Parts: sequence; C-alpha cells; structure tokens
Amino acid sequence: MSSYAIISLGGKQYRVREGERLLVDRLREDEGATVQPRVLLVGGNGATDLSPSTTVTARVVGHELGEKIRIGKYRRRTGYKKHTGHRSRLTRIEIESIGAKRAKAAAKAETPAKAETPAKAEKAEAAPAKETTEAGLPEGYASMTIAQLTEAAGAWSREQVEAALEHERSGKARKGALTALESALEEKS
Repeated sequence: MSSYAIISLGGKQYRVREGERLLVDRLREDEGATVQPRVLLVGGNGATDLSPSTTVTARVVGHELGEKIRIGKYRRRTGYKKHTGHRSRLTRIEIESIGAKRAKAAAKAETPAKAETPAKAEKAEAAPAKETTEAGLPEGYASMTIAQLTEAAGAWSREQVEAALEHERSGKARKGALTALESALEEKS
C-alpha cells in the first residue's frame, strides 16, 4: 500500500496520493505555482502519523469553472417562480510529493556517493541512535512525537536529556514532553 496524506485546503479536507489530480476551491496562486497545504495526517504501509512533520507539495495545474448548478424556487398557488444558478470557481492541483524526507532522499540519490566498502556500510547502519546534533539534542529529536520521546529518553545521557528539556522550555513547551523529560532526568539523578 502506498503512502497517502490528508491535507486541508480552503477549509476542506482531502485524502491525496502522489501524482493525483483534484479540484479544490479557487486558490490565489497562478498556474504552475507550487502550494504546500497544511498536513493533518500521513499514512501508509499500515502506519499513520497524526502529528506529521512532513510536507505535501502540490502544483497548480489550472483554474476552471465547475458544473453549472441551477436553482429553482417555486411557491404553489401564488405564481411565484424564480430561477438562478452559478458555476463554482475551482482550481485543479496535482500532488507532486508527500513528505520532505523523500525529496531529500531523491536529492541524495542524484549526487554521486563515495565508494564505500561493505564493512563501512554495515558500521554506518549499526551506529547507535545516541548520536547528538550540534545543540546537544539527540538525533531526530525535532521529528519525535511525545510517545517516541518518552520511550527514548531512558536511553539518553544526562546531558542529552538536559539539552532536550532546555529546548522544550525555550520553544514549543509541549506539556507531555516536559513531563517525560523531567521524569527521565529524575531517574538519572
């Protein structure tokens, strides 16, 4: 099963896949422009993410008018008849990619890789997940959900937990993350 996303555009939600074209309410962007709608859910391969950090990229294919809708009003025995109608202004978009991670992976695939021996490739895959970024945060911290953070905090060093706690206090201040990090810090003491 391929991946899909649920996006929000113009107050409506749409389930989309890569390469799919759909009609949405008129957007202000010109033809050929790219749009990054708000992503509500990403799923596929039996897993869903309710708080995705990935992005969906859509390209505006063109602007169209919808089907003509006719409206008739009638009141019996009075001779009252009124007819009106309209055609909705719509935009056709094409979903180019789901997930920024895939775009980065495709860019890496285009650049020539260094020649590695199989032993080096195995070591790189088997590297521990305790590596840190420049700010002292554990690797992949920015994309972690609170449940993942709670699970992984027990394996981090005291410095990593303190850095993550400081990051949460200065930025998002997610209540569940603060609680999980504070309890992990107490366990380290």
